[in-house]
Amino acid sequence: MEIFVDTLVGLVEGSGFMGFLVEGGWKNIIMILISFVLFYLAVVKQYEPLLMLPIAFGMMLTNLPITGLYHPELWDPALNPYFAPEYIETANGVVVNYVKEASLDYGKVLHEGGLLDMLYLGVKLGIYPPLIFLGIGSMTDFGPLIANPKSFLLGAAAQGGIFFTFLGACLLNLTGVADFTLKEAGSIAIIGGADGPTAIFLTSKLAPQLLGSIAVAAYSYMALVPVIQPPIMKLLTTEKERSVKMGQLRQVSKIEKVIFPIAVTVIVSLIVPDAASLVGMLMLGNLMKESGVCDRLVKTAQNELMNIITIFLGVTVGATAVAGNFLSAKTLFIILLGLIAFSIGTACGLLLGKLMYLISGGKINPLIGSAGVSAVPMAARVSQKVGQETNPSNFLLMHAMGPNVAGVIGSAVAAGVLLSVLG
Repeated sequence: MEIFVDTLVGLVEGSGFMGFLVEGGWKNIIMILISFVLFYLAVVKQYEPLLMLPIAFGMMLTNLPITGLYHPELWDPALNPYFAPEYIETANGVVVNYVKEASLDYGKVLHEGGLLDMLYLGVKLGIYPPLIFLGIGSMTDFGPLIANPKSFLLGAAAQGGIFFTFLGACLLNLTGVADFTLKEAGSIAIIGGADGPTAIFLTSKLAPQLLGSIAVAAYSYMALVPVIQPPIMKLLTTEKERSVKMGQLRQVSKIEKVIFPIAVTVIVSLIVPDAASLVGMLMLGNLMKESGVCDRLVKTAQNELMNIITIFLGVTVGATAVAGNFLSAKTLFIILLGLIAFSIGTACGLLLGKLMYLISGGKINPLIGSAGVSAVPMAARVSQKVGQETNPSNFLLMHAMGPNVAGVIGSAVAAGVLLSVLG
């Protein structure tokens, strides 16, 4: 009988329920409830469900006590000696204490880590986001951008939200309103690009402790493009501007479509080497598609590979949303600044669109500028919808796809710039 009681007590003490009773266990409960909210948004509201649902599930798993699936102490510089003090002796015999950035102990991760730690290696090593870009490239038609090269300018202008928000986050830090490092400010600002994989890629390099919060904010705003953008579009444009009908785009030849990804890869990699992995994979996927000689590879990139990486990426990013990092004032600032970044990016694209409207003598509809954020193809569809509400005979979708795909390139370049400056 005594053995039975001891066994029963051992089962109870070793259960996850006891984990909720330790100090701070209530935070895990809150995080699990937040994951339930994300489940609702993914399943019922269908807000970016392909990634929101895995993120929510990863968030739930990592906050269930004693599962051993994810160990934040293996990755967090504050808990793991990521910055190791060393001592050197100068020429005059003075001993100086300095801090040297040390590599994470990946051997320890492989030996002591759980399932999600292993999968998280793909995020930490910068593998998953470029592979997602490979799939995106294999499904993207750059024809509208090639047919109207001015779209590059609109895609670039829409990245203004990233850099304005970076300066704003730095200002908040200087004034003492919020406590952000430069790397954290850069990671938060990239939300303005409305590109989830890019946000994850940059944050995993600069501020991995904020990865869960930034990923949730980035994908939430991507899903809310039809809600956030129309009021800004109507505020910054007149009815006359929104009703402009644009002429049909020229036909783009196959040779142009084949040369384009090669040329973009070379040019971007030479100018911003840190963006080469994202832009290179994006353009490789597109080159496979446009060449017409890699059908099997294109189908794999579009389907099996894309789906597998999406699952791994979503679950592991959600796993980083541990209670200690997520439940903080920083998360609230991230959500607010992310919204500001996205809104400013939309406004910058629209304002340049208005300028191009004036310069062209009213031939360019400024609404296509809002598609410069890289939420493909949602932002282009919103431009089409708002334009058609004003003029039912208007058809802006293909014109808006130019700035939209340019925004994908632009956000990757912006991430490369921030990484080269802050990394």
